[in-house]
Amino acid sequence: MPRRHLVVILALAAILGMSPSGRAAAQAPVQTQPIDPYGQEITLPVKTIVYASGTGTWDNAFDSLVESFKTVRAYLAKAGLQATGPAMTIYTSIDDTGFNFQAAIPVAEPPKTPPPSSDLAVGTSPEGKALKFVHRGSFESTVSTYDAISHFLEEKQLDSKDLLIEEYTTDLLTTPEDKLVINIFVPIN
Repeated sequence: MPRRHLVVILALAAILGMSPSGRAAAQAPVQTQPIDPYGQEITLPVKTIVYASGTGTWDNAFDSLVESFKTVRAYLAKAGLQATGPAMTIYTSIDDTGFNFQAAIPVAEPPKTPPPSSDLAVGTSPEGKALKFVHRGSFESTVSTYDAISHFLEEKQLDSKDLLIEEYTTDLLTTPEDKLVINIFVPIN
């Protein structure tokens, strides 16, 4: 397994409280702007979402997410539904080889008929107390941001839930990779 994937796994696992080994090695400074929240406590509101559940490996993480979002967007267009907020990935489990996720897009109300595909579902986004962080740069460079988040949680002795949320302020499908802006939410107990 390439080292960068191992570092991502360790950083994500540490955030989710799954790592007995403690901290992952720092990779590079985290790109932020003075206006970016860093560990800002917020309350996530519940949102109705249409999502595609999936699994991915660390070698194909970005491609897995992009394909899932294409599927959700195609369904929304066919059903005549409009997104009411940014797309988000809800990571529901993470291990050393990959992850389970929901590629979700919020909508105003549930569709009148359920999605025809078993790959799609309607539900609600996670709600409650969370910490907000911002990542700027490529998807692959989130390693540094997740490492910094892991250190922050450890320093503050905060207990996070077994869940992570990435909200794409910029369009994951069309934004140049080095220009992505991703809000990362870490639900806390």
